[in-house]
Parts: sequence; structure tokens; C-alpha cells
Amino acid sequence: MVRRIAPVVFVAAVLAAVAAGCGSSDSSGSGGAAKSSAPIKIGASLPLTGEFSEPGKAAREGYKVWEAMTNEKGGLIDGRKVSIVIKDDASSQNTVVSDYTSLISRDKVDLLLGTFSSLLNLPASTVAERNRMLYVEPAGGAPEIFQRGYKMIFFAQQATADHQGDLFADWVLKLPPDKRPKTAAYPTLDDPFAIPVLEGIRAKLEPAGIKTVYANKYPADTNNFDAIASAVKSKQPDLVVHGATFADGVGFMRALKKVNFTPKIIFETSAPSFGDQYSKGIGVDRTEGVFYAVSHTEEAQTPGNSAFVAKYKQMFGDHPVPEDAADAFATAEVMAAAVKAVGSVDRQKQPQLADWLRGHSVDTILGPLKWDKTGAPQGQFLIGQWQNGKTEVVLPKDAATSDKIVATYGGAAN
Repeated sequence: MVRRIAPVVFVAAVLAAVAAGCGSSDSSGSGGAAKSSAPIKIGASLPLTGEFSEPGKAAREGYKVWEAMTNEKGGLIDGRKVSIVIKDDASSQNTVVSDYTSLISRDKVDLLLGTFSSLLNLPASTVAERNRMLYVEPAGGAPEIFQRGYKMIFFAQQATADHQGDLFADWVLKLPPDKRPKTAAYPTLDDPFAIPVLEGIRAKLEPAGIKTVYANKYPADTNNFDAIASAVKSKQPDLVVHGATFADGVGFMRALKKVNFTPKIIFETSAPSFGDQYSKGIGVDRTEGVFYAVSHTEEAQTPGNSAFVAKYKQMFGDHPVPEDAADAFATAEVMAAAVKAVGSVDRQKQPQLADWLRGHSVDTILGPLKWDKTGAPQGQFLIGQWQNGKTEVVLPKDAATSDKIVATYGGAAN
């Protein structure tokens, strides 16, 4: 299966929908009544069907865990419990615009939570900005999201996409000469998240003398990776850095096996963080040593993490907690911190929520998060690696769940 993604360019229909549905920043919707006893209504649109459905469903789980835990503690503010209204955007940019427009104008939600992926958050955040409503997103690290001068958007992970591979690149550069790669290949999905991750890593490695021998983008509808894998093999790179979501990450790894090529080191975006789905997709024997960037680990000693993990397993089963569920939970934590600090969900005071976040750090299950004036986070991502059929955090050392790093893909430990 390949994850086909809508183009990032905003089509005229999307912009027209935003203008028609959100042309006014009228704040006369719900949320204005002080000391109401009614539940606080929170709206979100997620890709529950379509090509982003796997992470979208995980994000819904994270939001639902936060909802349950908040209500068990007596509500968000003034004893008011919360009720999350979730629509299905079907992984469509057009639909996500309609959904957030409807949540604001028809459902009259008090607060918003973001959707999954940079592709969907780009147009969705425009709806929130036009309505001057706080918009915290769980998965949308494309740098371009934060280059538009918006005031209401915040990303609830540790770093934007262009910095998510920083620790990995630094590790590569510190390898001893006999283990350090001399050449690198950068195949990537044409995606606003995947590309910046690779560009960030490449920008560190090339000046240090690691030669780029292959760099190419493939379209979202690619479902056969044999030619790409063969092209990469022909260059015999020591290091492969692959920009992927999920299905294409699995497809490319299968193709590498098919063409009988094993690079010394491999890094993939997103796909390896899907746990058992990834290992079953490519075969557990092909996972050993694969690096990836990750935001959350069940073992993290961060505020509230153990309680979150326990509640998640109670609600959704005793299996590994998806990273996207944790990101969504942290997103709700960030939104809630601003609401508690300002003491209101009034539409008129939504800009105050954003102002508060720009000036404060928030403790979350991902660790402390803080932002610059654009809403971009200012922290470091974790680097994960597959070892002995399971995922481990290997960088930074103070967050590591393994005392080793597998220095060669499928091979010796360091």
C-alpha cells in the first residue's frame, strides 16, 4: 500500500472555501459566557479515512485519552468538563478546510486542536488564523508552516522538520574514520515534511566531506520502488537517508532487499516509528540498525508520561503506544496550559492564549516545549533505532533507552 497525498499547493477551491467560510474574525460564537457549567466544546478534524488514516486514528486516541483524564480530574477550568468533536477530513485538503470552517461556524466550538500532517495543517491553520482562534497542531513540522506570519499556530513537538535529524547527523560526524560514511544517497517522497528533514541532515554532512551521490524526489502516487532502489544501489552509497511517510518507507525497504543492497547506515523518516506495523511490513530481520527521528517513548521520565501510558493501555489495549497518539495528547496539554493560565475559552481572548504560549514553556509528556514568535518549537528531537526487533531511543544519551548504538545497518554494535 502506498500513501497517496494531495498536492501541497493550495488549489483555488481551498482558498475560496477559506475566504467564504472564514472571511470574518467574528468572535460571537460560543465560549463567551463566563462561568458556564456546560462542557467546553473542542473541535478537531483528523484523517480517519484515506491515506493518512493510520496516524489519524492514533491521534484521535491521544485526544480521547486527554479528554478522559481531564474529565476524571474535574474538567479544564471552572469545573467544566471537556467534549471533543472530531470530524473525518478523509486525508483531503479541501475537506479539512470545510471541517474546521464547520466546527467554528456551525458547531461553535470553544477551542480547536490540530490535524495530522503538514499537508493538512497548512490549509487548516489558515482557517484558524482567519478566525483568530488558537491552533495547536500535533504533526506538522514543515518549516513553511511557520513562515507565513501567523500568530495563532503552535507545533507541539520538539522541533520543526529541518531540525529533526540534527542529533543523527552529529552522531555520524563523530564516528571514527573507519566507520564514518564517505558517500550518501537522499531519495525522498515529494512531501513538505520529508524533504526538510533530509535537507537538514544533508546540510550538515556535505560540508564535512560526505559526498552526495544520489538525490531525487518521487511523486506521492509511486507504488513500485524497484527502479529507485536500483538507482540508489548503482551509486553504492555508504549512507542512505530516506524521506518517507509509512507505506513508501516499507516499499522502499522491500525494494532494497529485492535488489540485494544493504547500505552501511540507513535513516528513514516517520515509517520506522510505526512499530510492529513497520517490522511486519519489511521483515524484522531488515529492521536492525534502522535510525529514525521520534518525539516520544513510553519509558520517558517526563511529567505525566507514566499516567498517560497507563490510561492509553487501559482504553485501547496493551500494545505499544503510537507516537502520533502521544503527540496528540501533548498537543492538548499545550492548549490546556494556555487556557488555565488565561482562565478563559472566550473567543475574544484566544489571542491572549497565543501570547501566553509565546512567552512560556509547557511541561508535556514529550518534555518541556517552548516556541519562538512564529509558533515553531525550540528543542531537540529524539533519535530512535531498531535493535533486536524492537525500537529504542539512542540519542540524546540522557533520554536513551539502550546503552548502545548499532553502528552498521544489520550488523555490529558500537
